[in-house]
Amino acid sequence: MAEDNLKVLNALDVAKTQWYHFTAIIIAGMGFFTDAYDLFCISLVTKMLGRIYYHVDGAEKPGTLPPNVSAAVNGVAFCGTLSGQLFFGWLGDKMGRKRVYGMTLMLMVLCSIASGLSFSHDPKAVMATLCFFRFWLGFGIGGDYPLSATIMSEYANKKTRGAFIAAVFAMQGFGILAGGVFAMILSAAFDAGFKAPAYEVDPIGSTVPQADYVWRIILMVGALPALLTYYWRMKMPETARYTALVAKNAKQAASDMSKVLQVDLEADQQKVEQIEAKPANAFGLFTKEFLRRHGLHLLGTTSTWFLLDIAFYSQNLFQKDIFSAIGWIPPAKTMNAMGEVFKIARAQTLIALCSTVPGYWFTVALIDRIGRFTIQLLGFSMMTVLMFALAIPYDHWTHKDNRIGFVVMYSLTFFFANFGPNATTFVVPAEIFPARLRSTCHGISAASGKLGAMVGAFGFLYLAQNQDKSKADAGYPAGIGVRNSLLVLGVVNLVGTLCTFLVPESKGKSLEEMSGENEDSNESQIAEGGGRGERQMLAMAGVTTTGAVCTRCGKHQSGITSLQSRGKAKADAGSISSLNLTGIRLISRLKPSLVVDIAAIKQVYRWTNRRALMDYVMSDSHV
Repeated sequence: MAEDNLKVLNALDVAKTQWYHFTAIIIAGMGFFTDAYDLFCISLVTKMLGRIYYHVDGAEKPGTLPPNVSAAVNGVAFCGTLSGQLFFGWLGDKMGRKRVYGMTLMLMVLCSIASGLSFSHDPKAVMATLCFFRFWLGFGIGGDYPLSATIMSEYANKKTRGAFIAAVFAMQGFGILAGGVFAMILSAAFDAGFKAPAYEVDPIGSTVPQADYVWRIILMVGALPALLTYYWRMKMPETARYTALVAKNAKQAASDMSKVLQVDLEADQQKVEQIEAKPANAFGLFTKEFLRRHGLHLLGTTSTWFLLDIAFYSQNLFQKDIFSAIGWIPPAKTMNAMGEVFKIARAQTLIALCSTVPGYWFTVALIDRIGRFTIQLLGFSMMTVLMFALAIPYDHWTHKDNRIGFVVMYSLTFFFANFGPNATTFVVPAEIFPARLRSTCHGISAASGKLGAMVGAFGFLYLAQNQDKSKADAGYPAGIGVRNSLLVLGVVNLVGTLCTFLVPESKGKSLEEMSGENEDSNESQIAEGGGRGERQMLAMAGVTTTGAVCTRCGKHQSGITSLQSRGKAKADAGSISSLNLTGIRLISRLKPSLVVDIAAIKQVYRWTNRRALMDYVMSDSHV
């Protein structure tokens, strides 16, 4: 119902793609660049940390992090991220997106640098300070999830909104590539400058003292791209939807957007006040009304993100172990510290270049054409099939001649994760909730994902250990093996496929249409006391009451004029939610001749709502 939309928001929905949209993608995406860079590099760093700080004289293999230390280093950032997603998601709805946005980026920059400056040469002190700073790094990264997604969704037009939000998230791909390439360059440079033998030749000499600088530099460099965009992030205006619908200042919203977008904006402060004054627009997160409208939606976004991250982070964090298990990466004892970092980085970079990054950009290209639901369903389904295809004949893949086939299929799981649920679980929560709760709900959904990442990081660390305890890594109990771990991930993806059916499709719809904020306005008008709101709705529909003036012909009318139906009501099962009998009774009372059509609507009970009925009335003409 275009009449009830704020003009400033309508203008944004239909605005052409402009240069500022791409600027916003870069500004918002740098947080995800740092996030992915850190995720990618920590798996390289942990190998080197084990060699440097946990070397055991006379051991057959290089030192590795003890299980509790490895779990802490890998998982503490997830704990921080989960906390940051909940806190900054809530704060973004309370204080505004812009006011909080700079905090998250600066926290990421400072803690990335501080992580590399973890002091002392004592293992416990280094690990303790590293974990401390990685927690707060994760806290800042967590805040970037709901804020970046919400800001981009509220800036974008409805035609290309999905692509813009997905493009912000796709900056993770460049972060992964940058991490791998930089680690390769740095390790190769140090290896050339400080020659060292393999571990099996000289266990102590294989790790040169300068290796302590390498892991620190790798962690700190990730802060640079985020730091370079801090100024531009501070210059971004508050989003029009927050200013208009939450701060209730349509004039300021129009003014802010006119500075960065070339669109014809007209403030409509009176409508803002009318919309926000309605009780229907005031429900909070912990209310029955929210549960009725968005409960299943929130369940869908949280469950799918949780399940996706169990599989996705398990694969990312421990792909080095999987590649070692099948023999694609040589045994650690045959390499020195720098050589091990180089070969693991090379393997992971190839995976990222051939599958991870293309997956992100396939989503960007197709999300507004085939829809979020289709991409997510396809991604989960293919990940399920591929995991089972890797796990069931696992012994076949471990033979030397078949390793390339394993790597190709394993790479495809990353492709369909990113051309699939890894992108769509980020996009959808930014589109389907009301403006005043959008950042909070996205934060809750993302936090559920990070809970899944923690399950994957800690669980897979133990599950993937060899079933023979004597062959498991030092300090670890016997696990279920890589094969059975892959089977578990296949089941997780299968459940994710089923949970996808709880998530609505938002392709081509405005944010207000998806969140029901338009519907709130119309329903409130109908329910206004004294009959004034009902007469307004009648006039909008071309129906007049005694003493009223018809808005279509301008003539004074007495009583209710007749409506000439132009066909039965059209109920679109893909875009309309549940039937509201109050709406049917209202329309029947307004015009009895519509009863036949109302009966037809009842036949599609599950797919019709009050808004559809009013659309029908408003589409008719009177004589």
